[in-house]
Amino acid sequence: MAYLSPGNREFKKTLIALFLGSFIMFANLYSTQPVIAVISKQFQVPPAMASLTLSAATGAIAVSLLFVSFTSGLFDRKKMMAAALISSACLSILVGFIDSLPFLITVRFIQGALLAGYPSIAMAYVNEEFDKKVLGYVIGIYVSGNSLGGLSGRLIVGSLSDVFSWQVAIRLLGLLTLVMCALFLYLLPKSRHFDAKKVSLKRTTAGFIENIETPPLVLLYLIGFILMGGFVTVYNYIAIPLMAPPYNLSQTVVGFIFMIFLVGTFSSTWMGKLSDHTSRSGVIAFSLFLMVFGLIVTMADSLVLKITGLAFLTFGFFGGHSVASSWVGILANRREKAQSSSLYLLFYYVGSSVVGSIGGLFLQYFGWAGVVLSVSFICVTGMILTMIVRRMVLRGGIHVRHHRPHKVAGQHI
Repeated sequence: MAYLSPGNREFKKTLIALFLGSFIMFANLYSTQPVIAVISKQFQVPPAMASLTLSAATGAIAVSLLFVSFTSGLFDRKKMMAAALISSACLSILVGFIDSLPFLITVRFIQGALLAGYPSIAMAYVNEEFDKKVLGYVIGIYVSGNSLGGLSGRLIVGSLSDVFSWQVAIRLLGLLTLVMCALFLYLLPKSRHFDAKKVSLKRTTAGFIENIETPPLVLLYLIGFILMGGFVTVYNYIAIPLMAPPYNLSQTVVGFIFMIFLVGTFSSTWMGKLSDHTSRSGVIAFSLFLMVFGLIVTMADSLVLKITGLAFLTFGFFGGHSVASSWVGILANRREKAQSSSLYLLFYYVGSSVVGSIGGLFLQYFGWAGVVLSVSFICVTGMILTMIVRRMVLRGGIHVRHHRPHKVAGQHI
């Protein structure tokens, strides 16, 4: 059976479906981020504690991805993705009725655990169904759905929370994404290159061990940890200084700052396509550099410069994630793709939970400068890891313990 390519009739329809899926997931996943300051005030807890409404969800995704990595080959790809998206939309509606912080964190944890069924399966679906020549572009479109979904969820919740309440805003978001789930089901074709019968426990375990014993892949997982951890930390707490003197911005205005995510919609597609023709490692390193540059700019007193710095950070993050995630799929072309995707996303969401929570402590004790310094440090570490990956692949191919190395031919390293 032919792989999906630009000349294929179902190519655009599948792209739209994957875009919608990532939109739904990220809109629901990050729904509480723009109101962390409001939740902190309502429940009279520090911002770091309020941020657990987000960290619990992303942490649950990370934990659940281990389970998904072992069972993903047993179930239909489309059904797994649909179940994850529909359940997340329903739980967002439930969140809108909660007025207890412990219960809220618990439900958000469950929501994150169920959402784990979408991202790694979606990335595996892309790697299995699309022509490898367009993987960078396709992953870029998929990631652009992440940025637009994250933007829309934050914008809807952030602006409506001033008019009604944050609970009503999240409830409405859940209803909207539930309707979008129906469109996702209609547009996405069933898998053509996946056969559940070929999966066995022995093969799954061997594939898992092989993935975690492959140094270039492990370093890419760490880069995902760094990208997401740094990005979420900044957006978790940027509302705190902006809603305080001398800016005194309202929740609605802060919500509109998330419009910056639109640059991520462009950068993920553009950099993904660029990496198909140039150096993947170079694009990732440049993306991390842009994040550091943007962080430094946010130190300025000018509100315009702060927003400009956020734009650079956002452009770099979405571009870097797009390329790093697609590179994982390419390097893992002889392994279980769902497992390699799951491991990348596991590190990615652990970064969101761990770095995102720790960032609140840096804010509490050192102010915004502490957030900038801590995130800049891990981004520079990410640049170094990227160059190490490049050297490993160029010098020795893909090394796996107990196996001979193999070259990744025809790829832009």
